[in-house]
Amino acid sequence: MKKLTHELTYPGATVEQVVAMVSDPAFREAVADYQGVVRRTVTVSGEVPAKKIEVEIVHGTDRVPSFAKKFVGDEIPIVQVEKWTSDTAADVEVTIPGKPGDMKGTARIEQRGDAVVETLDLAVQVKIPLVGGKVEDLIVGLLAKGFKAENKVGVKWLAGEWS
Repeated sequence: MKKLTHELTYPGATVEQVVAMVSDPAFREAVADYQGVVRRTVTVSGEVPAKKIEVEIVHGTDRVPSFAKKFVGDEIPIVQVEKWTSDTAADVEVTIPGKPGDMKGTARIEQRGDAVVETLDLAVQVKIPLVGGKVEDLIVGLLAKGFKAENKVGVKWLAGEWS
């Protein structure tokens, strides 16, 4: 099992702005598009504190190591489900449908000085004998790249610079 903790920092923002942004399907679609995914679907349902956000993105495998391609196939679908229990806290589950493993953890949004920080804490577990650890490393890397993309798009989004 691998642990992933990632902080997304939004300078000059308020908690309310970041909560509105992460709840906006157009923002989630912009993040997926920025990552160059093959396909994407975003669903936001319910009201806070019972809001549910589901993002399904499909990555190609052109940059995936050959040892992993036989396990993941030609595409890597990733489904991220966030169940927000308040404006600023969520349970997060990430799955790769049809594959042995999962990622579970939390997301928290908090004001830190003049910035807002969203902290994601996930545990990644892949149940494949012998190569599970390598696949976990691959998935942690994909998730970290995704969070970095979300942060980059988010900073521009909040500044009104995303088109």
